[in-house]
Amino acid sequence: MKKNIVLLLLTAVQILACGGFPSGPTATPTLIPFTGTPSFTQSPEFSPTPTISNTPTISLTPSTSPTSTFAFPTLTVNKQAHCRYGPSVAYLHAADLYAGDAGSVRGRHEYSSWYYVKFDKLDYFCWVAPSVVDLVGDVSKLYTTEPNLVTIGYNIYGPPKNISAVRNGNEVTISWDQVAMTSDHDRGYFIEAFVCQNGYLLWWTDSYPDQYTTSYTLTDEPGCAAPSEGQLYTVEKHGYSEAADIPWPAP
Repeated sequence: MKKNIVLLLLTAVQILACGGFPSGPTATPTLIPFTGTPSFTQSPEFSPTPTISNTPTISLTPSTSPTSTFAFPTLTVNKQAHCRYGPSVAYLHAADLYAGDAGSVRGRHEYSSWYYVKFDKLDYFCWVAPSVVDLVGDVSKLYTTEPNLVTIGYNIYGPPKNISAVRNGNEVTISWDQVAMTSDHDRGYFIEAFVCQNGYLLWWTDSYPDQYTTSYTLTDEPGCAAPSEGQLYTVEKHGYSEAADIPWPAP
């Protein structure tokens, strides 16, 4: 008996010195102090963890609030006027307008107040001045858009050549070579520029009705955050040439 107790104490000391009881799923020793031979309580058989089935995804049904359809502003022409291929009177004529012609506004211009319109009687879009129409709706919600002149008809002559620009104080004179066109085709030239005046960078357009005027002078002052620039086009009755950059002189 004493031998068993001593044996048991020695075993306990060895276990504690080694950091505790051995771990594992098979058996957990139970120490019974000072009585008989140590007994072991058998752990139940190790049962594998059951497979966890994925929780099914719950699909939330979205609320079915109706989606409103955007209504383009509408307009009616109030006097005889022109619809043009761009948002100023410098652009080519696109169609005749008469009082009562109706359409919807599909865009607006960033630098002018003109509207980009699909008239009911036309199968293409064009630009109209707000002064010749009666508007219903809010055009401020429309995207701004820019005319893409090279997509309008075609031009067989190409842009002007040998373009130069000379500064004399706040005046810039642009010059170029004449582009020879037939009298039937001839619609002159078109200038689009951004010029500095009174501290503001202004969008500027102008045109000449025929091929024989080959220079243009405008005011361009210092004092704007961005540099001035411009482009020149040849215009014939079928459309615009590609743009030619004007070599703009710094102030």
